[in-house]
Amino acid sequence: MSDVLTTPLTQALGCRLPVIQTAMGWIATPELVAASSNAGAFGFLAGAVMKPAELGEAIARLRDLTPHRFGVNFHSFQPGAAEIVDLIVANSDRVGAVSFGRGPDAKMIGRFKDAGILCIPTVGAVKHAEKMVQLGCEMITVQGGEGGGHTGAVATTVLLPQVLDAVEVPVVAAGGFADGRGLAAALAYGAAGIAMGTRFLMTSDSPIPDRSKSAYVRAGTGDIIVSTRIDGIPQRMILTPAMQRIEASGKLAMWKRAIEAGFAMKRQTGASFGELLRAARGMTSHGNLSLPQAMMAAAAPMLIQKAVVDGDTENGLLATGLVGGRLGDLPSCAELLTSIEKDARARLAALRGLD
Repeated sequence: MSDVLTTPLTQALGCRLPVIQTAMGWIATPELVAASSNAGAFGFLAGAVMKPAELGEAIARLRDLTPHRFGVNFHSFQPGAAEIVDLIVANSDRVGAVSFGRGPDAKMIGRFKDAGILCIPTVGAVKHAEKMVQLGCEMITVQGGEGGGHTGAVATTVLLPQVLDAVEVPVVAAGGFADGRGLAAALAYGAAGIAMGTRFLMTSDSPIPDRSKSAYVRAGTGDIIVSTRIDGIPQRMILTPAMQRIEASGKLAMWKRAIEAGFAMKRQTGASFGELLRAARGMTSHGNLSLPQAMMAAAAPMLIQKAVVDGDTENGLLATGLVGGRLGDLPSCAELLTSIEKDARARLAALRGLD
């Protein structure tokens, strides 16, 4: 009898459990990716917030930290994207997959496929899943509205079966998952596994400062909102003091934040304002943003960095999935995945009448 936790995801990526650790900016560091991968998941490195040289160093370090294959997340519109693609392909012996939102074309996806690297885009709508499959992607991650950061309005329990019915490639479920119950439920729907961000963020292996971790632990579901005030696109965040100020601000304040964040992003990345604006438009689902919205889309990550790197929860933003509101502990990745496996096996056995 085959193992109930052996799925197209584990077979394609070589991980022990059908669980993906998603690529959260400044959080999915080599250390967290190694911890999740060594515990049985498939970890993605957050290359979308790195320069090519930084990503090269991170991949080199990760190769030393884990014997397992791992993934890299990137955006085709980020500065240095061409170099990053070359870097990923050059490390195809260890990089088993890439993840991204909208952006890569069929030619780029074909290049990854030729190198033996699986393309697993994250989508939030049926039409986007269909488009990615048409472009050549062989697996899809579907994030329902419960997910953190930029998010849609359709719940995972509705979106997941819609996408499963629409495409013929393995589908990974994201948005609202944190434990073995969720994994069992996703597999019962027909998914190949689950992808989790907030749950891995809320582990002892996560690199974010203790002050920020405490804010995540304290937050209940009532403290988590979806806001369009950051850059015009819905984003799910903890209602920190900075988020409260943004929610209460008017257009003038939005311009001020956009200019300040734009200069901060320019200082850190060395990118021109034109490059930031192009990146902003690439990061959004639509190109008809106002100038301050586009600037904020490119520079808003700086506000997240302030909280998850500097620990400044007063002036920074804490992106989170809604599931974070019911989580109150910080297990290690090993403890988390041991618990998920045990619970999922027990629940799947009960469903099959084997309990």
